[in-house]
Amino acid sequence: MIQTSTAEQQLGAAVHQNIALSKTGMLERLFSRLFQQLVYPQIWEDPVVDMQALNIQPSHNLVCIASGSCNVLSYLTQAPQSVLAVDLSPAHIALGKLKLTAVQSLADFDDFYRFFGQADSRQNLETYDQQIAPNLDPQSRAYWEQRGLRGRRIAQFKRGFYRHGLLGRFIGAVHLVAWIGRVDFRPLLVAQSIDEQIRFFDTSIAPLFDMRLVRALARRRASLFGLGIPPAQYDKLAQDGNGDVLPVLRERVRKLICDFPIQNNYFAWQAFHRAYQPTEPRSVPPYLARENFAAVKAAAGRVRMLNRSLTDQLAEEPAGSKHGFVLLDAQDWMTDAQLNALWGEIHRTAAAGATVIFRTGAKADLLPGRVAADLLAEWSYDQPASEAGFQADRSAIYGGFHVYRRKG
Repeated sequence: MIQTSTAEQQLGAAVHQNIALSKTGMLERLFSRLFQQLVYPQIWEDPVVDMQALNIQPSHNLVCIASGSCNVLSYLTQAPQSVLAVDLSPAHIALGKLKLTAVQSLADFDDFYRFFGQADSRQNLETYDQQIAPNLDPQSRAYWEQRGLRGRRIAQFKRGFYRHGLLGRFIGAVHLVAWIGRVDFRPLLVAQSIDEQIRFFDTSIAPLFDMRLVRALARRRASLFGLGIPPAQYDKLAQDGNGDVLPVLRERVRKLICDFPIQNNYFAWQAFHRAYQPTEPRSVPPYLARENFAAVKAAAGRVRMLNRSLTDQLAEEPAGSKHGFVLLDAQDWMTDAQLNALWGEIHRTAAAGATVIFRTGAKADLLPGRVAADLLAEWSYDQPASEAGFQADRSAIYGGFHVYRRKG
């Protein structure tokens, strides 16, 4: 079985910054408890933006936080030498290993896409039992075959996997609020132009932010746990709204709806349809594109996936061995001591010219003034790549995208 006690200790170290009996401390402990479950059935960072910033080469060894593993498998389309993926959530590791085992076990792309692209077919259970499970490691198999009130956990891929996890349930709650506000998302999903999308936002979505219910929910820190946002990160989001998170959320939703053609933004489809596009041509994560199936299959064996903290795992990696680091938004959770410990290991393991990318809930880069000045001086901030990545990120929920490159 998954070693939850170790995972709980790791999550506690990452999230618990206040005493247990304080209001914030209790929220932190609730969040870390929830994070033991599946949070992200789909990762909510755009891997296309990541790959552009990383400029992945066949000789590169990458390090990333796994989350829902859409990033991990998408990086394989560029055939790096290796990918080390870590995550504090044991459920995320089980999901990543399921994906890696499936892409190596299934000969046909249509079977793979039905499993992870549609993720709502009874046939997926037969595919799992006959072709995937026999090759899956015992821990991950135990996770997916654990039984609950609705049968085995793997049956989520029969019922619509992307409706599960904290994120899936959060999106479901958003749809409920939209229903209360009499919003129908179908006109958005068939929009033929950005102008139509903007009109939809202005007439149907913007008024929701004036609803008393929405204002009350948005101002409760626990209400954003479904987005994987702990109390410390919630507070950073609110900073961009002068202490009020509501205008920040409004702008992030506006960007998701208005800044990219709906037919090219699978994040918007997941948010407003709760699934990927049902017909071709589809916008999907790179690992789910038919033309990338062979490349992902060929490189899947180059991934190591571990339920550990990134700092602890880097401490065991050889010096100068890594070329790209993908930190997602994990640094938003960290204290100054944790940031410095992480960057000490990043610097030690980074090859000359290595790239670090990360996202922040707030707009500002959080490293200056917090990471030791002499350590940060060994890295250069790539302003053009950071701005370009932020503008191109279709996920739209972050305040900043940041790129650092090691000097020398």
